[in-house]
Amino acid sequence: MLSMTTLMSNVAIVTTLPRLQNYFNSVENIEFYSRLIVTLPSFTIAIFAPFLGFIISKVGKKKSALFALTLFALTGSAGLYLDKIEYFLISRALFGIAVATLMIVTTSLVGDYFDEEQRHKFMGYQSAFMAVGGVFFVFGGGFLSDISWRLPFGIYLIGFLLLPMALFFLYEVPKSVEINENKNINYFPKKLFFIYFLAFFYMLIFFVLPTQMPFLLIDHFGASGKMAGSIIALAFLSNAVGAITFTKLKKRFTFPTIYILGLTIVAFGFTGVGLVNDIHLFYITASILGFGGGVMMTNMVSWMLSFTTYELRVKASGYMTGSLFLGQFFSPIAFHPLLSFVGVQNFFEIVGSILFIIIGLTLFIKRFF
Repeated sequence: MLSMTTLMSNVAIVTTLPRLQNYFNSVENIEFYSRLIVTLPSFTIAIFAPFLGFIISKVGKKKSALFALTLFALTGSAGLYLDKIEYFLISRALFGIAVATLMIVTTSLVGDYFDEEQRHKFMGYQSAFMAVGGVFFVFGGGFLSDISWRLPFGIYLIGFLLLPMALFFLYEVPKSVEINENKNINYFPKKLFFIYFLAFFYMLIFFVLPTQMPFLLIDHFGASGKMAGSIIALAFLSNAVGAITFTKLKKRFTFPTIYILGLTIVAFGFTGVGLVNDIHLFYITASILGFGGGVMMTNMVSWMLSFTTYELRVKASGYMTGSLFLGQFFSPIAFHPLLSFVGVQNFFEIVGSILFIIIGLTLFIKRFF
């Protein structure tokens, strides 16, 4: 449930962005600011996640989770009543600190609670809950945005509902009882930095789905907020299926192979979104994209945890969190020039083609070098 509030929590308000943009149409550069409302928490997380990892290791994971849930609910729901774009941006920046703390805590606790084999299985379920959170946030946000553009911000009040659960069910694992710990505790594996880069690249690509798809569906195909939310929600539901599928794939394939497999599925999803003309076909193509993303996300976090020790786990999780959300933040910024030049739907097709080229080059290099 904690993980449900983390990675895709920003997307609760994506379907309300066009209406928020209209409400603040007198504000200069509101098109940029409206997208920044979604991505600013990601920037805050990317900057502060490594430092938060240090603070969490000192304060304790349970106390940090309780504080973060409170901040999550207060700052996330602030859009219900704020009426200045500057205050929106400040609240979203603080919201990012809450999300970063929750993600570091949940990731590191998985490493504390489970050994290698159990960890792979649980990571599938945890990533599935993240995806279910995406379904809840996106579909709920789409439904509420048809009533009022402010109402989707109320979804973040779920943080208050999770407070008693965190209070009674979370527990700290003493260092002395952690199992299967046989690594050099002072060694920070260099391979982790490669995984961080892959995590950044994954989120740079995948976050196009929640940030650009609403504009494609609503502005170009005339979809309602409810329908746009349902399409993206189904993509996140497929993401959950992909996350659970990871457990079976890991029994047969290595982490790098699963990453390439997931990226290939994502490439098919992007290409499909770029080619279809019937709005109902987006339920299929967006779901393909979501399924591949679920496989990739679970694979990366499990891959990262396989290199960590008890002492390094919070620090490594902080860097992982920073890498993922740095990709979220730069996603709309990096792709904005191409989007402006070719249009949203053509953009999806081009990204899919580029991914296929990257996959082909990777397989070629892997085979011959």
